[in-house]
Amino acid sequence: MNLDAAAVDDRHLSADLAMDAVTLRVGDLEMMSSYYENALALTPLEETSRRAGEVHRVLGRGQVPFVRLISTPGLPAVDPREAGLFHTAFLFADQASLAGTVLRAAQDPRSRFAGTGDHLVSEAFYFTDPEGNGIELYVDRPRDSWQWEDGQVVMDTLYIDPQAYLDQHLTEQAATGTGALPGVVGHVHLQVGDVESARRFYIDTLGFETTVGTHPGALFAAAGGYHHHVAMNTWNSRGAGPRAASLGLADVALTLPAREDLDALAARLRTAGLEFADDGRSISVTDPWGTPVTASLPGTEVEQLLAR
Repeated sequence: MNLDAAAVDDRHLSADLAMDAVTLRVGDLEMMSSYYENALALTPLEETSRRAGEVHRVLGRGQVPFVRLISTPGLPAVDPREAGLFHTAFLFADQASLAGTVLRAAQDPRSRFAGTGDHLVSEAFYFTDPEGNGIELYVDRPRDSWQWEDGQVVMDTLYIDPQAYLDQHLTEQAATGTGALPGVVGHVHLQVGDVESARRFYIDTLGFETTVGTHPGALFAAAGGYHHHVAMNTWNSRGAGPRAASLGLADVALTLPAREDLDALAARLRTAGLEFADDGRSISVTDPWGTPVTASLPGTEVEQLLAR
């Protein structure tokens, strides 16, 4: 008997799920690469060229990929009213690491500051990159401080004074050595055309579990009791249909611990009548608005990320 397979939840994604690098189609690869290098203290990890001159470049900290940039200069710009990316959320280990990255992002003149939020479960700062892609920089509060009511996590959006936060938490090490401080993609927040279709795809089919389902025009979901790995809202995009080819979000990626988890996901996709690709290490499917979602096994190398 395969004990690992027996432990797989056929209805839900594994509690050991993790988010992976987000893929963005960009119009100006060098400018966008230099922005993420300077504003977020990322470094280029690897790149490859495809046919028709398409260049894929992965950036991250250490050996952890944060973003993959695909040079596609002929596509239309991001339309904030269409389905796609609301923001990619980069999670840091502590408040000093967050403060150091916020300072760098704020000092880059290409950043557009978009606000702050004490969400009770986390502290967050928001920016928009030069091509209109949303960015959240955040740190989690300790899990034992999160409050749950009727199976849903209690969240809010309270103002954080940016200067006061930096004064309190920024250290010399974080200010001068930001790029050496670890981080990961913590969650991805999407714009969708309607919440119910998002619920059927991301929760009923993919297997995320609702963590906040009562917020107007939005849905938050996660695996393993996290506050959210994905969120979907209609605040700017209500009624949006399938996406046309454009700059912006090209892939939402997540990691599952074992092949049995991919098999369970494949079974749910078949039951839902959805087409998907399975190469043995990853499964790819598109959401109702045409956004690709890729679930892969652990240990995905930068080269494998570039090959997707």
